[in-house]
Amino acid sequence: MARHVKHGDSVIITSGNDRGVVGQILEVNPSDDTVIVKGVNIRTKHVKPTQQQPQGGIIRKEMPIHISNVSPVVDGKPSRVRFETKKDGSKVRVSVRDGKELHTLRGPRN
Repeated sequence: MARHVKHGDSVIITSGNDRGVVGQILEVNPSDDTVIVKGVNIRTKHVKPTQQQPQGGIIRKEMPIHISNVSPVVDGKPSRVRFETKKDGSKVRVSVRDGKELHTLRGPRN
């Protein structure tokens, strides 16, 4: 099934504690329909000292949120996505808000 967002997309959070926050997608997990967005849904974990990490400490990291709670950003506002087929047979994502093709900002994957 086609997803309305991809790795590297700029998205806005549409529901939850971080509603209205804009961030970039770091990872998409299609098996459980979740995404990890940079700077959103950050949780802290207290880690005991181990041999690998002798000091222990507090780790802050982004946790997944459901894919239905994010939408691509177009002109600072959330937009739905339509899939269209071009003449050459390629399938593209098109913003419903302005009718333009959505492009992914590809960066290095972590």
